[in-house]
Order: sequence, then structure tokens, then C-alpha cells
Amino acid sequence: MTDAGWDDLKLFLHVASEGGLSGAAARTGLSAPTIGRRMLALERATGRTLFVRSQQGYRLAPDGETLLEHVRTMQRTADSIADWNAQAFAMPIVSIGADAWLSGYIGEHTPEIRGREDRFRLCCKSLHKGVDFTYREADIGIVARRPESGNVAIRRSVVVAHSIYRASIYRASALAEDEIMPWVSLGTDNSHSPADKWVFQHHEADIRTWTNSPDILPRLIARGNGRGVLPCFIGDSVPGLVREGGIIAELTYTMWIVANDDDRHRPEVRQVIERLDALFKREAKRFSGDAA
Repeated sequence: MTDAGWDDLKLFLHVASEGGLSGAAARTGLSAPTIGRRMLALERATGRTLFVRSQQGYRLAPDGETLLEHVRTMQRTADSIADWNAQAFAMPIVSIGADAWLSGYIGEHTPEIRGREDRFRLCCKSLHKGVDFTYREADIGIVARRPESGNVAIRRSVVVAHSIYRASIYRASALAEDEIMPWVSLGTDNSHSPADKWVFQHHEADIRTWTNSPDILPRLIARGNGRGVLPCFIGDSVPGLVREGGIIAELTYTMWIVANDDDRHRPEVRQVIERLDALFKREAKRFSGDAA
């Protein structure tokens, strides 16, 4: 036998359910002679007699009864796949990729990025090594360097500043009289940006505490483990932290909103870009360390 096509099997299901060609024709819009020819072709393809034909209609032969059960199973599976597919694509997805600091900030401000009436799903990705648009890691990327190549659309955003922070009440008694305050840092294996590496590059000998997670770093500082470098929009928002000194000029950078040029025309992607841009500009002083 040769493989039977799914279209012919679905047509067989209509003929079997309706008990003849005329009923199947009414259900499918095909002519009765066309359906009759296709049922003959199906019988040849399967090498089995599927119908007992008479003036009263098409009655299923034993092999037809067996095939009907198989086709019904296939139809249920096809219906399940269709339902699954419809659920997956009921609403489009917009993914936003940023470093760990910014992805957390974006997560806190999702109500300003997607309203209750917006019909799209949102994925917030923490990509501390940067966003690779070659492999579509995200629809929208928030990056610290202006991409110089690639099929991307670029929008200049706000200035991001960094400063040194310590606990507002530091346990000075924990230090010996001639001892300086220690430093807290990200580990070298998890340091990707210049700000991540700054403490190791300038105060490696005085690091007593480090972590592999940016989320933990401000907590370690706030608990009095020492001083560390944070983006101002993070450090200024953590209770119990104060700045030590001013802005570290060499770590200041301009943030860029980047999207694949093919994706930026999607209404939901364009909408998210506009809202991110408005959010960052509204909070420009906070990002630049001038919120006070």
C-alpha cells in the first residue's frame, strides 16, 4: 500500500459519519462524484475494502470500521494540537533582554510597559553578558554600547551613572584601629561590564566578600560587609545604603534601546519600545545619579 493522505482520511471520516456521499458533500462543499473518486483512491492506497456500497448509501466494511477508529484517534490528536497551537499564539510575545540590574528594574515597572488591556505576553530576560540579536535572544535589548553592525534599529536613551555605596550605619567596631573598610564585589567569573570589574581592578586586596549574583550584591553592602559599586538607580533605591563619594565618571555610559529591524514594526514591539523609552526618560535623573 501507499501512504494515505490526511485530507483523504478526513474526507473518509465525513463519509463514514454521514453514511454516504451526499451528506459528506454537504459538509465539505465538494461534489459527490469527486468524493466517490477519492474514496476509491483511498481504498486502492490502503489495499482494503472500506465501504459496502448500495442504493441506500455507503456502509462501512469491517476494514472501514477499523480505519474509522484510527482516523477518529488521529482527529482527536489533530484537534489537541490545534488547541495547543491556538493557546500558544493567542497573544504574541515581546521579550526584553537587559543586564541583571536593568532587568530587575524593568520587572518592577511592568505595569508601565504593559497595560491591562494590552493583548501581548511579556518576557523579561536577564542577559548579563549582553543581548545577541543574531540568535534572537530578545525582541528588544537594553544595552550599554551602541551596536555598530547588524540588522537592528537603535534608539538613544538615558545616561547611567555608578557610585560607591556603603551601609548608612557601618559597624566601625568590627574594624581594627588601622584597618580600612573592606570591599564587596561580584566575582570575576560573573563580571562582564566595566562597573562589575571596577572593584577587583582597583581594590582587589581589600575584597572580603563577593557574590556571583548582582541581586545579592546590594544586600551584602546594606548588611555592613563593606563598600561596593552599584548603578545609582539601584543604590539610591536600597534602604540603608548611602553613597561614599561622587559619581565614578569612567563608569558612566549611555543606554541604548535596540530591536531587530524586522521585529520593530510589530505593533506590540513598537509599543513596548515607546513605553520603555518614556519610562527611562521620565526617570533620567535617577539613572544619572542626580535624583536627589
